[in-house]
This record gives sequence, structure tokens and C-alpha cells, in this order.
Amino acid sequence: MSASRPIRVLIVDDSASVRQTLCGILETAPDIEILGTAADPFIAARRIQEEIPDVIILDLEMPRMDGLTFLRKIMAQKPLPVIVCSTLTEAGSRILFEVLEAGAVDVLPKPRVDTRQFLLESTVRVCDAVRAAARAKLRGSRPPRQLVEAKLSADVVLPPPVPGRVVVETDRIVCIGASTGGTEALRDVLEVLPAESPGLVIVQHMPEHFTAAFAKRLNGLCAIAVKEAEDGDLVLRGRALIAPGGRHLMVERRGASYAVSVKDGPLVARHRPSVDVLFRSAARAAGANALGILMTGMGDDGANGLLEMRRVGAQTVAQDEASCVVFGMPKEAIDRGAAAKVLPLEQMHLEIRRFGSTTVA
Repeated sequence: MSASRPIRVLIVDDSASVRQTLCGILETAPDIEILGTAADPFIAARRIQEEIPDVIILDLEMPRMDGLTFLRKIMAQKPLPVIVCSTLTEAGSRILFEVLEAGAVDVLPKPRVDTRQFLLESTVRVCDAVRAAARAKLRGSRPPRQLVEAKLSADVVLPPPVPGRVVVETDRIVCIGASTGGTEALRDVLEVLPAESPGLVIVQHMPEHFTAAFAKRLNGLCAIAVKEAEDGDLVLRGRALIAPGGRHLMVERRGASYAVSVKDGPLVARHRPSVDVLFRSAARAAGANALGILMTGMGDDGANGLLEMRRVGAQTVAQDEASCVVFGMPKEAIDRGAAAKVLPLEQMHLEIRRFGSTTVA
């Protein structure tokens, strides 16, 4: 896809109201163009034969063929960036992970009631999801240059760290941030970590209600314990805490150890939870006791926070371009000098093990 022309989107949904609403939302974005709409996968298949879209927005419950079957056919025959928008994913059910494993780039919840109003209120989220999907790497394709828009910083949630004010303790923590492509990337990292790994605190950009099911799924796959973070949870060795969708997650000192704080607040870097907020809190509370890892995702959330961590002595890592689904957030961190190391996804677990087995100088 050329960065000089609009992103062409095909909307596949059996609801005329949803198709109309999504068209209205996407038409507000000058960099997005509606290629067409389809009421079921068979009509969509004919449209794709006529002209290939850059992104498909796909419902799951449709006549003649369900969306999951159609997604699997697309990925087997002609892989394209697909965003699933369905009521079946609203509660973070098993279908969420099936569509991600089948190759969907992102998932947008669609409630069974007040769907039109919900989608209108999610205009920024829908347009950003399309932009991220268009940049997603499928079978070696390279994402085009992305533009980073102005947005709120972590200053709206907590003040910046002051170098030299963090007292060195023995506890070590790992903070990870990810967005598009991060659900499967996190699984790849966490499921090979040993049970004695240092405590992890994670922000993955996901809609509200999805993170509890995501954490539960990982908990069943990993040797470490994984749970959706609750306010006051301790950061413990052998456990990962995942920020709940729609809430910011911060690390706080509790004597010689750490706990997390879950709070509301404005969008930071256009996200809530925000990686910048997590990383800044780790810089303030843990300093050189922390390892920050920024993984695949669009935009620049986490780049400034990772730089703040590095400035107070924390170890910092960015995922490399080759292993990213979208090389946006890590690239911004690298360009700003925030990443002391740039590593492929398959080496992240080794870096966490190494960090957990050493002591602060």
C-alpha cells in the first residue's frame, strides 16, 4: 500500500445500520476511503475479486457463512489485514482468541444494544484500528511511514521522575507495553518464562472487558501466574499483572517491594491504559530495579516513558522491526534513544531471565 493514497476499506456486516454507521465514521478520516460494503462473505468475496482492499472490517454472525470461517479462508488464500467487529467478542469470550489466532489484526467490540451510538463514540478507536491494520506486517510486507499525531502525555496522570531519588532495593520488576500484534507476542514471551521469573506488569492496548479473559487464557498456558491487575495487587516473583482495559496501571513502592495502582484518567498518548503512564510510574518507583520492554504496536505510546526509565538507570529494550506486526511504538523509542537494546521477539524471554538473575550495581 502506498502511503500517498487513502487506506481502502471493505466493510462486511449483515446489518445495514452497522454498515452505514461504519461508513459514516470512516468518511470523517481524510486518509481512509470506503472501497465498498457487503452483507455477507459471498458478496465480499466477489468484491475482493474485483478490487483488493487494504483492510477488511468483518462481522462474525452473518448468513450463509460465519465470519470466522471467512477469516480463515482469507488468511489461507489471500492474507489481508482484517479487523473483527462483532457482538461475540463483547465479553472477551473464547471467540476473541480464535479470531486472533486465525489471523485477525485487531478486534473491536460491538454491543448488542445501542450499537450505532457505541460505534460513533468509538470513532477515534475505529479509525486508529484501520490505520494500524493497514500497516500490519503480513507475510513479510513492510508497513509504510506513519505519522504521529499530537496527544496528551503522562503529565496529566503523574509528574515525571526525578533522577537520583529512587532508593535501590533488592526487588526487580519488568514492565512491558504492547499494542497491535501484542496479544500473540505476549503469549510467545510469557509462556516460556520459568515460574521464578521477576514480577511483570503489562499494558496491552485492549478494549474494556477483554483483558480479564486474556489474562485467564495466558494463566492457563504459562508457568507463571497471570491475572488482570486489581488496585493494590503486589508485584510478586512468578506473577504477571495485566492492566484492565479502560484503566491506567501504575507501579508504586511498598517498602522494599512494589504494588500496582489501577486508576481512571484521561487518555494518554490516545490510550487508556497507557504504556507511558506505566513506564513513568516504574521510573519513579523502581528506577534501576526495573526493566522496560516496548513491543509491537502503532503510534508512540511508551516511547517517552521508556526514555524516562532509561534516564533513571532502568534497563530498556525495544522489539526489532523484523519480529513486529507493526513497527511503530518500538521505532519511536529507538529513534528517541530510549532503547538500550533492540531485540527480536524470540530473545525477550532470555532478557527477562537475565535481568531477573542479576543484581543492581
